[in-house]
Amino acid sequence: MSSALFSPFSLGSLTLPNRIVVSPMCQYSAEDGSATAWHRTHLATLSQSGAALMFLEASAVEAIGRISAGDLGLYSDANEHALATILAEVRRHSPIAIGIQLAHAGRKASTRVPWDQGGAQLAPDAPGGWQTVSASALPHLETEHPPVALDTAGIARVREAFVHSARRAARLGLDAIELHFAHGYLVHEFLSPISNRRTDAYGGTFEHRIRLALEIFEAVRAVWARPLGVRVSATDWVDGGWDVPQTVQLARALRERGCDWIDCSSGGISPKQQIAIGPGYQLPFARTVRAEAGIPTIGVGMITEPAQAEAAIRDGVADLVALARAMLWDPRWPWHAAAALGASVEVSPQYLRAVPHGVKGVFIEGPARR
Repeated sequence: MSSALFSPFSLGSLTLPNRIVVSPMCQYSAEDGSATAWHRTHLATLSQSGAALMFLEASAVEAIGRISAGDLGLYSDANEHALATILAEVRRHSPIAIGIQLAHAGRKASTRVPWDQGGAQLAPDAPGGWQTVSASALPHLETEHPPVALDTAGIARVREAFVHSARRAARLGLDAIELHFAHGYLVHEFLSPISNRRTDAYGGTFEHRIRLALEIFEAVRAVWARPLGVRVSATDWVDGGWDVPQTVQLARALRERGCDWIDCSSGGISPKQQIAIGPGYQLPFARTVRAEAGIPTIGVGMITEPAQAEAAIRDGVADLVALARAMLWDPRWPWHAAAALGASVEVSPQYLRAVPHGVKGVFIEGPARR
C-alpha cells in the first residue's frame, strides 16, 4: 500500500511531491531584520530534509512588528538583499519549495530574545525597546507597558506594510506566502474579543473583528498570484475568547477570497489560556476546519512520529502536516519517515550513499546542483 504522507498535493498552483512542511520557526538571529550567516546554515540544513515545502520564519512587515530585535523582517531593501543571497545558495542544491510567513507581533513585540531573561518585554524607553501597537490599549501581561491602539491611519499603514512585503517576496521568487494571524500577534489581537475592545468598525461584532484580517488578505491577494494561506489560532483556550466556530466562519470568508489553505494552530492571546497539550493535540482543529469550511488545512502540534503523520493524512484530518521542533531534533525526519513507510524522497546525489545497509527504496536521485 502506498503512503498517503508521501503522495503529491497541490496548494493552488504549487504541486508538492509529499505532504511534509517545515514549519516557520523564529531563530532570533537577524540583524536589523536581515538574515545572517546563521540563517544560511539553518535553511541549507532544512532544505536537504526531503520535505516538500519549507517556510522561512515569521518575518515582520515593519520594524516595530518584530517580536524582538533579533527577528527576521522583510520591510527594507537590506532585508530583501540579505534573503536573496541566501535563497540563491539554497536553491543551487535543493528543489524544495520555499515560502515565507509574513507577520506583525503587535503588543507582543519589543522583547528580549528568548534566551535573554526569558524573552521579557522591553519598555519603550529601555535600550533596544520600542512602543508596541495593538487593537486596543491592553497589554498582554499586566506588568507590561500598554500598547497604543491603532487608529485608522495606523491600520492603513500596517495593511500596506503587508502588501509591500508581499511584493518583496515576489521579487525574491518565493513559492508561497503564509499570513500570520495567530499566536496572539497583531491580527489575532483584532480577531479575539479578549484583546479587542474597540467600538469602531474594527471591533465589537464578529464581522468587525475579522475586518482587518480580510482587508490584509485581500490586499496581499491583489499583488500576489502564487499560493497564499493563513495561520490561525483556532481557539484561545480561554472562555469567552476566539473559538473554533469563529475560526470556521473566518476560514469560509478567506476561502471565498482565494485563500489556498488554513494552518491550524492555537493559543497565544492570553496568559490565562488552559491548553490540553499532548501528541497531535491541535490536529482536531485542522479536521474541523477542513470539513466545515471546505478548505485545505495544515495540521500542527506535537507531530513527531511517521505513523502519526501518515494517519493524519490518510484519515482526512489534514492535507499537510507541518513539523517544527521535530525537524530541528532530526533534520532528516522525512528521510526516516520514508524508510518507515516504504516511500521515497528526492535527495541530492551527494547523499545517495547515506542509506544504511539493508534499507531499500528510500532515495530518488535528484538532479546534480552546483
